[in-house]
Amino acid sequence: METKTVIQNQQEAKQKLKVSGAEAVVKSLLEEGVDLLYGYPGGAIMPVYDELYKYQDKLHHVLTRHEQGATHMAQGYARATGKVGVAIATSGPGATNLITGIADAQIDSTPLVCITGQVGSHLLGSDAFQETDIIGISTPVTKWNYQITKASEIPEVFAKAFYIARSGRPGPVLIDITKNAQFEEMEFSYEKCTSVRSYKAQPTIDNNSLEAAADLINKSKKPFVVFGQGVILGQAEEEFKAFIEKAGIPSATTLLGLSALPTKHPLHVGMVGMHGNYSPNKLTNECDVLIAVGMRFDDRVTGSLDTYAKQAKVVHFEIDPAEVNKNVYADVAVLGNSKETLKQILPLIHKNEHASWLQKFRDLDAIEYDKVIKNDLYPTKEGLTMGEVIKEINKATQGNAIIVTDVGQHQMIASRYAEFTQTKSNITSGGLGTMGFALPAAIGAKMGTPERQVVSISGDGGYQMTIQELGTILQTGTAVKIVVLNNEFLGMVRQWQQLFFDKRYASTEMVNPDFITIAKGYHLKTNKVTKRDDLATAVQEMIASKEAYFLEVCVEKEDNVFPMIPTGSSVSDIRLE
Repeated sequence: METKTVIQNQQEAKQKLKVSGAEAVVKSLLEEGVDLLYGYPGGAIMPVYDELYKYQDKLHHVLTRHEQGATHMAQGYARATGKVGVAIATSGPGATNLITGIADAQIDSTPLVCITGQVGSHLLGSDAFQETDIIGISTPVTKWNYQITKASEIPEVFAKAFYIARSGRPGPVLIDITKNAQFEEMEFSYEKCTSVRSYKAQPTIDNNSLEAAADLINKSKKPFVVFGQGVILGQAEEEFKAFIEKAGIPSATTLLGLSALPTKHPLHVGMVGMHGNYSPNKLTNECDVLIAVGMRFDDRVTGSLDTYAKQAKVVHFEIDPAEVNKNVYADVAVLGNSKETLKQILPLIHKNEHASWLQKFRDLDAIEYDKVIKNDLYPTKEGLTMGEVIKEINKATQGNAIIVTDVGQHQMIASRYAEFTQTKSNITSGGLGTMGFALPAAIGAKMGTPERQVVSISGDGGYQMTIQELGTILQTGTAVKIVVLNNEFLGMVRQWQQLFFDKRYASTEMVNPDFITIAKGYHLKTNKVTKRDDLATAVQEMIASKEAYFLEVCVEKEDNVFPMIPTGSSVSDIRLE
């Protein structure tokens, strides 16, 4: 009886603990298991930063060089670890600088909690110094947002925010906290959120849809799987592998699905999409059953919807009901988390092989190798190609690295040729296509998984959009490896100008600074490669380094990325040159 009384007293004391709103923010983060967050201080968030100073032994804050960098680092951390990334900023420009990263996280389903300071409640709507309506601004690009005006709201709102960010189809949440709420005192107690009224994180799995899907798959002669990031987000890698191996189905990845299945798996037939592989794009319009797993039929995957897989029955495994029938009509929709739906359909699937159908993919692969891949990886011309740089990175890392890419030609080349042996190894900006993503995202990924090799790959254009985050590397000592493929162009735009605008290179040629000197200014180890004979050694030296390393590789100025599906064309119209 005495022990029970002591426990009750301790619980009551915990419930009645009086703290400021700012301290309640920090305590709420700790309750959610947060040990790392990224941000930039300012006046409206200063009370929270004062509390972070007091708790720095439990909660590590990383000072970024720009608030956009904070969101991208939080994204990289989330994508590499599967945890919720956290970013924090002040009001006004600090808050608006988060928006690009938040929008990126929204479209790529990355779980983030972003915290912004705000002017005092009595000043709201008065155009006070550094006041912006961040709730209004962020509403279209967040899964949920909320403005806290009273300290007493903090624990419940934070619990709800983390639950919404990580549950179901993940996404970014923004919490705006007025300055008075940070100063006010409150009695702190915390209870984790497990449900929200009117929000259903996961749809109920329907047995009839599982049976209908299995029936289509079992009867198919030319089944084809396209898998996306939903496999990774659902932690369904093993279930997915068991599914395709039992059914013997050729499987292609979307850009964000890369690394969910090892690159060298015998049923892996490459990547679909505008610059994906020849065989999966071409044979999309020959399959009889198209099975989409955790992907949303993005326009870069489908090309012209009028001609996309019209001959096929479509089975769509998807957690978000809003994605079903949005772009491509599904004959059977299997709603639910892919880990559960794949586990439940497996006993209904017949053991099968589709050897002759798989061979069709391999025959087309040989054509692509001869026309494109051979020239990318084993060029005979004098200038270096982006593909051979990726080939050397594969050799040096054995396919075990996390590859973080920016947006452009290098992104497509890396996605085509990087080899992955384990999941959560491909981190890139997919839906939004955010230049400047790679460097900060790689920093976050490395901090989240310090035991893994993390390689950031950028073009000379995107790299300069967040180049200031070299300062974050300097201050934190994060051992990320940075590769810039320098062709002195905004390469992807230039390629389109060459192919579709009669080589009118309007505002795409870059006059670049001395990247090596800049990197040395941040005390990084550096190297620059201009000749093929020096490439392998330089890459090996970079990967072997225990510290951060910057490698610039000067590549051909006017190389193009093929295959390519012109915008608005059918996937069958994929070009090899």
